[in-house]
Amino acid sequence: MTLLVVDNGSSYTDELVVLLDDLDVTYRRIKPFDLDLDTLPEYGGIVLSGRKRNDKLVNKVNSKVIKHAIENHIRLLGICYGAEILALTLGGAIKRSNAPQKNVRNIINIHKDVPIVDKGDVSVYESHSYEISRLPDALEAVAGSTTCTYEIVKYVGRDNVYGVQFHPEMSRDGRDMIERFCKL
Repeated sequence: MTLLVVDNGSSYTDELVVLLDDLDVTYRRIKPFDLDLDTLPEYGGIVLSGRKRNDKLVNKVNSKVIKHAIENHIRLLGICYGAEILALTLGGAIKRSNAPQKNVRNIINIHKDVPIVDKGDVSVYESHSYEISRLPDALEAVAGSTTCTYEIVKYVGRDNVYGVQFHPEMSRDGRDMIERFCKL
């Protein structure tokens, strides 16, 4: 089935679609303003990209996409901003990072085996000024780092809804996570 890539304006989304092409994944890349929320049922999975700037309409559309994915048991991966809006939509909170990460490699610790990544340390690429500060009851922590408590979160009781604070499309370990997500 086709994967929907909601392109929220991240400068890394081009890398994501190159990876999807390399993986031979069928996808459709759509900007939030061009998204017809009535056609969402046709997608077998959804990826919410990062973003460059805050926009209330983009937030509203992404929240609707998240609710649709959860209600219809559609696999979902929120990248950077995508993880933040996932937490916000479900009742969590975000904050400005104490240590903003700008185009840096970081080691994160996976403390729970999940289908997209195994326990242990992985190298990721970070570029964010905000982060999840409080998880809603519907999400649980999967990984953290010395700079960010919630590097990976997942929906409680499901193995198909994830948020990652970093940009997996920009590192080898992260690319492996995307490949595993696409195979769910």
